[in-house]
Amino acid sequence: MAQTQSHPDSFKSRKVLTVDGKDYTYFDLKAAEANGLAGASRLPFSMKVLLENLLRFEDGRTVKADDIRACVKWLEDKGAAGHEIAYRPARVLMQDFTGVPAVVDLAAMRDATANLGADPKKVNPLVPVDLVIDHSVMVDYFGQADSAKKNVDVEYDRNGERYTFLRWGSKAFENFRVVPPGTGICHQVNLEYLAQTVWTKEEDGETVAYPDTLVGTDSHTTMVNGLAVLGWGVGGIEAEAAMLGQPVSMLLPEVIGFRLNGKLPEGTTATDLVLTVTQMLRRKGVVGKFVEFFGPGLSNLTLEDQATIANMAPEYGATCGFFPIDKDTLNYLEATGRDKHRIALVEAYARAQGMFREDGAADPVFTDTLELDLSTVVPSLAGPKRPQDRVALTDVAPEFRKALPEIKAGSKKAGGASGQSPEGTRFDVEGETHGIAEGDVVIAAITSCTNTSNPNVLVAAGLLARKAAAKGLKAKPWVKTSLAPGSQVVTEYLEKAGLQQDLDAMGFNLVGYGCTTCIGNSGPLPEPISEAINRNDLVACSVLSGNRNFEGRVNPDVRANYLASPPLVVAYAIAGSLFVDITKQPLGKGSDGQDVYLKDIWPTTQEIAEIVRKTVTRDLFESRYSDVFKGDNHWQGIAVSGGLTYQWDDRSTYVQNPPYFEGMTMEAKPVTDIEGARVLGLFLDSITTDHISPAGSIKANGPAGEYLVGYQVRPADFNSYGARRGNHEVMMRGTFANIRIKNQMVPGIEGGITKHFPSNEQMPIYDAAMRYKQEGVPLVIFAGKEYGTGSSRDWAAKGTVLLGVRAVIAQSFERIHRSNLVGMGVVPFVFEEGTSWQTLGLKGDETVTIEGLTDVKPRQKMEAVITRADGEVVKVPLLCRIDTLDELEYFRAGGILHYVLRRLAA
Repeated sequence: MAQTQSHPDSFKSRKVLTVDGKDYTYFDLKAAEANGLAGASRLPFSMKVLLENLLRFEDGRTVKADDIRACVKWLEDKGAAGHEIAYRPARVLMQDFTGVPAVVDLAAMRDATANLGADPKKVNPLVPVDLVIDHSVMVDYFGQADSAKKNVDVEYDRNGERYTFLRWGSKAFENFRVVPPGTGICHQVNLEYLAQTVWTKEEDGETVAYPDTLVGTDSHTTMVNGLAVLGWGVGGIEAEAAMLGQPVSMLLPEVIGFRLNGKLPEGTTATDLVLTVTQMLRRKGVVGKFVEFFGPGLSNLTLEDQATIANMAPEYGATCGFFPIDKDTLNYLEATGRDKHRIALVEAYARAQGMFREDGAADPVFTDTLELDLSTVVPSLAGPKRPQDRVALTDVAPEFRKALPEIKAGSKKAGGASGQSPEGTRFDVEGETHGIAEGDVVIAAITSCTNTSNPNVLVAAGLLARKAAAKGLKAKPWVKTSLAPGSQVVTEYLEKAGLQQDLDAMGFNLVGYGCTTCIGNSGPLPEPISEAINRNDLVACSVLSGNRNFEGRVNPDVRANYLASPPLVVAYAIAGSLFVDITKQPLGKGSDGQDVYLKDIWPTTQEIAEIVRKTVTRDLFESRYSDVFKGDNHWQGIAVSGGLTYQWDDRSTYVQNPPYFEGMTMEAKPVTDIEGARVLGLFLDSITTDHISPAGSIKANGPAGEYLVGYQVRPADFNSYGARRGNHEVMMRGTFANIRIKNQMVPGIEGGITKHFPSNEQMPIYDAAMRYKQEGVPLVIFAGKEYGTGSSRDWAAKGTVLLGVRAVIAQSFERIHRSNLVGMGVVPFVFEEGTSWQTLGLKGDETVTIEGLTDVKPRQKMEAVITRADGEVVKVPLLCRIDTLDELEYFRAGGILHYVLRRLAA
């Protein structure tokens, strides 16, 4: 498939690079430039990675010489042409929420291969896959020395079935490694250990060197762009295709250059910078584009600062946020314990390829640029419900006051007796003397890969805690505090600096290693606090150092969520309320009775740097990652049964054989048109994959809860949707079941409810879908702009297809979710500019017919024939968003898995 002697090598780029006496075959961009690719050296660094990929995989079929030429033609129109290419990443990264269903699908494909009479051993990942278990630990216990141990015990208890399955997968499949629970967050483990910046592979008796690239089943895969590794999040569906050897079909991107000048002022953090960058890029509009950072300001950022910015690419909407290789890249590889020869290879390779950034060199050509002077960045938070809604720290209290009525209006109790409480009114909390009020911070969490990979902000949090404790300050008693670092290295350096002790004194004890609060694994609030919030309809708040703060995500009792740097998380735990303006008002009274202000305890840049220099050392990384796949006693104690194929357990509520391949034949059945479809939901703008397929808690009185109760699972043991992703029965019932989703067919109601027609009965979306299925009626969804933003959630597409939805018609789509829908055989359509379901006056009682699917072409203009309840017929122009020929093949095959499986079986 790849670098073999039959490689056409149209641009004579195949060369040998010798590093420390070892020879590496590589595809030389400078040679290719001299042999017909004039101007290649002026490409953005991220585009050079794509160009190298095409040169290396040129085969005259999936990659032709014209595809390679399109990369330099890109310079003429700066990416506007959008030529389609077949891109093959070096590896795949998964976390356990999205990884379990991928391994379930692999196991199901082995069964299906056997059923088709072929050898199940053929089903293996064809590129290296690493799965890091980081999404399952919950903050059940906090604020105590043994919180982490107790949370891990509960984690294994809850997730035994999933972990047994993953342990089987790690032994059954080749090219597949599992990093056990309690190690760290996948993106931080990737940055600190797995990523190599330049990858190598033995092939046909030679060693080939090429840029480290990947796709990941988590949208924050982009974090590793900070280490000059090109990677981004894809749905589990695309990742499965990539690991089964299918190229990622993509259009050559527009590349937006983001120029950084100057340096950050005293008192600001990388988090403040990334919230500023996120806001700027959201305003610019970079969805589906590459962003590449350049300019002299890069020399004033640490590599961890770069990774912090790269991590948030999904929040600013870009495919990636790329930083080129420079001396900081080499220093970071050295500091984190990478092999010395590999570091020498990275430098030699990058310089040979013109991929090494030097100060003063000419800037690459970009599609468009924007610019930020780092010295203008101010301390900031983002909230109350979107990462791009940055608020300067000085404005947080007044802006929260302003936003409160709107947050309140979104409440299911809006208009009830409670209304908005006068500011400062405290309500009783059973068994406590402190009470609770509107605007109180009830969760303060240092969590998430964005920040925990950055020692500067974690040391800053520790120093702030130390100074606060010295003054006699404490976190407020109603605040649930937690610290969930992204790797064990963090614990090592915090302990080495004596700062963990100071964080413990503020209640920020270690709760485990994982994503926790940022993905909704915040665990329940203490019962009396939860009860007081709900009884009095209070808007309670969270402040977290995460990257996501969407509605209903962090905790079901918390309606306003703010992203902040770790030191500000500690400060808000002490202040205890969003109404406190911590830039002007005291955080509290010290033990001497004097007011203590934020400025009194804020650490200086120099104090932070001194501790980082002393404590964050190469030996910590070497020792912590020396045996990373081994796991603790819990992991090693898991017994594994089953060989090539998995022994499915019908009683399991975590792992079930999915129905995708039932009745599958070697020949795909022809595609049919959509005739007389009913509307399952009418949705507004910014419906996230979280709304479509929640990862958080499962309600006892919804379809998924009722299913689990039917299997004698107690509500206390429901775990989360994310943890049960290996069971399609739970996930189908959870589709469109987020507690905050609003289907406009049932105005004023929150949660997954719809109306069935023609009966006009109101019922859960799942129940309506099953009734339509029995009646043989296909379904469509209507939505607004940016449908499917948020995490790259495969179940948002899988659940949609299993409910019987044939098409989603929206004003625009998020990149990953659009391609996931196609990958599951669901057609995404977009309205013409200026048209929406609202302008058409749709109510949800219409029927929809879309003809021409039998011979549809990529991006074809089509028409929906909508018949209203009174018989009036409206013809609506649509654009079919099956974008590429590869996608069309997947759609015709019934989905990408069917396409791959037939090819393997044949």
